[in-house]
Amino acid sequence: MNETTTPPEHAMSESSARAAANAPMVVADPLAVFEKGGMVKLIAPAKVNLYLNIGGRRADGYHEATTVMHALALHDVLHMDRVKQDGGGLRIEVSCYAREGIEPLVVASEDNIVYKAVDLLARKIAHVGDELISVRIEKHIPHEAGLGGGSSDAAASLIGAAKLWGVDPESPEVLEAASELGADVAFFLHGGCTCLTGTGEVFHHALEPMRKTVVLVKPEGGVSTSAAYAAFDESPVTIDPEAHVRALEASRAEEVPLCNNLTAASESLMPELAEMLGWIAAQDGVENSLMSGSGSSAFAICATFDDACRIVAAARNRGWWARATAFSSAKVSAIPR
Repeated sequence: MNETTTPPEHAMSESSARAAANAPMVVADPLAVFEKGGMVKLIAPAKVNLYLNIGGRRADGYHEATTVMHALALHDVLHMDRVKQDGGGLRIEVSCYAREGIEPLVVASEDNIVYKAVDLLARKIAHVGDELISVRIEKHIPHEAGLGGGSSDAAASLIGAAKLWGVDPESPEVLEAASELGADVAFFLHGGCTCLTGTGEVFHHALEPMRKTVVLVKPEGGVSTSAAYAAFDESPVTIDPEAHVRALEASRAEEVPLCNNLTAASESLMPELAEMLGWIAAQDGVENSLMSGSGSSAFAICATFDDACRIVAAARNRGWWARATAFSSAKVSAIPR
């Protein structure tokens, strides 16, 4: 912060100076400074898995996976800016600001998937230059929750970097980078409701999204995706073949059978999940519920918004993070300025 000197004719009295020194400091929103010309502002929606069928481990170490993902109205907000520098090549700086009671994400900038996304795209398009790409993430999606927050942020940062560098956001390089970063990242470029196969990154078909209210509930702590897969490998769970066919053939989100064969593996790592899932399923107004991804969050499709609000309040009283939102047709996108 720059210091200023008060001219003698406007100097404070000694008592005024003491009062000012003891007054509480008001700190401006650290993100407000990024609301300026030239920056790119993006939304990064959360997702849930309506259907998740994990198969065997392949020779490359990945698992076969068929999933139907559905975007939500809940989203993070990314602020990206490009600042010219004198030497030093390309620098990337990522910082996160937790909102709405979610746990802060404490990770070094270079270990954040957003950093990796911007760096990967730069290498794919052979972008060089002395500049700083600054990314500030306003986090509303909890991490280690199975809601795809990190993957969505990565997808949004690919779109944002492409715009800053004058690259078509639908270019092959952007799509390739998304697929290489992880199975969920490519989904967020499509958004809405999508069936994916392969290891969960191959587009199979789009479905008509739902327009219903949904409640998200997450206990304290999270489940490591890699640990959940390891536990699954020790005790695999299969899904009924008929349900699998229904998932692959569904044209509307409502037609998808809610199944997740990672649930037992995640519950073995976090026993509180079983309690939470049982509690959610028993709540009045819940039409259906399921764990999302590898957890640790679950979602409940609710009959009415009033039911959703009541369930959120009850979940919070039990010490769980909870949020009412809605299914959405959204994908990662820049907000027009």
